[in-house]
Amino acid sequence: MLNFLLGALAGALMAAVATIAAVRNPDVQVRMGLVRQDPTVVQVVRRPDPVCPAQAAAPGAAGAGPQVGQPEMLFARRRFWSVAP
Repeated sequence: MLNFLLGALAGALMAAVATIAAVRNPDVQVRMGLVRQDPTVVQVVRRPDPVCPAQAAAPGAAGAGPQVGQPEMLFARRRFWSVAP
């Protein structure tokens, strides 16, 4: 009998904690009618168009963009065979 009473008390305590935690949630408060929902105001903010910095003319081709490195950097034989001490 004591086990039943302790279990019922523990269950009631857990239900009370869960109910209090749920009622503190603003969405649950609105659904239960405890508070009125404020009208949602959507502000439309137009972001300014991004401004790209002026690109320097590439030495190789006009409009190709800046070239970084050389293809020889990856496939140079001395890169694969030279071992630094």
